[in-house]
Amino acid sequence: MHKGTEAQKYVWEGAIPLQIHLHESEVTTLPPPPPALILAPRIGYLPLLVPQIKPFFSSALPPGADTVWFEYKGLPLKWYLPTGVLFDLLCAEPERPWNLMVHFRGYPGNILSPCEGDDSVKWSFINSLKEVRAAYIINGNCKNVMNMSQSDQVELWRSVVNGNLEAYLRVSSKLKLGIGGDEFSVKLNSSKSQQSAVETDNIGLVKTGRIPVRLYVHNVHEDFDDLEDASYIDSWDKISYINRPVEIHGEGKCFTLLDAVKSLLPQFFAEKSSTSEETPQAEVGDEQSLTSEEIGETSCGPVGSSLLLDNAEIKLLRIQGIEPKLEIPFAWVVNNMMNPEFFLHICVYVRIPELITI
Repeated sequence: MHKGTEAQKYVWEGAIPLQIHLHESEVTTLPPPPPALILAPRIGYLPLLVPQIKPFFSSALPPGADTVWFEYKGLPLKWYLPTGVLFDLLCAEPERPWNLMVHFRGYPGNILSPCEGDDSVKWSFINSLKEVRAAYIINGNCKNVMNMSQSDQVELWRSVVNGNLEAYLRVSSKLKLGIGGDEFSVKLNSSKSQQSAVETDNIGLVKTGRIPVRLYVHNVHEDFDDLEDASYIDSWDKISYINRPVEIHGEGKCFTLLDAVKSLLPQFFAEKSSTSEETPQAEVGDEQSLTSEEIGETSCGPVGSSLLLDNAEIKLLRIQGIEPKLEIPFAWVVNNMMNPEFFLHICVYVRIPELITI
């Protein structure tokens, strides 16, 4: 049975240290309760942490029914986004521990869609699997997802909640949603194993397909050298959300992460003949142990076939807490770094000089 690649294991084991404070408007005791320290799985969701968090604050809460929500620097957090995606998007310079505020009253229904606890998160996850753009996009047939048994749905969800990669792979393999392997994964796996054979689902070039991607773009006007100087996001209106498939054509050529980004953000790129452009180096967040050398071994080589237009500049591109090289084969990124609902979440900061009107 396939137990997952080394990179998949790093992703599933990834966690973010949280320091959660009860909002002062809901504190009814003196002194106020101390913050709760929680280790949150990257692939998990904030509402799933409530059973761990509430005991810290239950004695200080005012009367009333719980309507739990979280905020960061005044921004209500969307409960249906994976915790790791929220962190990568909102913390250009990773903040550890990540200081969040929790509310048990006053749900901001004008900003957030209703959340009834664990069940809402579960069905949001299952519905993502059932979306045509999550199933049909990959293999042209959503029948396997639509006919998924109730017991398989329960087991799949439990594997995500418990961070059990092997159980997840066992159930998700029945959906046949994978895009297949790529020759670069073979090289990576072979370099780490003395076995003469490689598992069949890691062999061959990536198949033709349409890969589900959720891209979050934060446009910034000011330039900065250090990520800690990047402006923070105080409104969801500042985020451009792109939910669009990336087309992969089986032409025998290496389709890179840069190729994928160009297809999603064509307005920022123009073709260029030079092949000597430098690309960003991979960086790894503290919660991820995957080394840049391990990622680099799957590189396609120089990719300098494009130029950012109009002085635009990609200041940050982050997936699963990692800032990868843009020449990494996209198939490797998808196979190893997509979230359990089969979407690849990419967070991007793009600097666009502000127009000066006279």
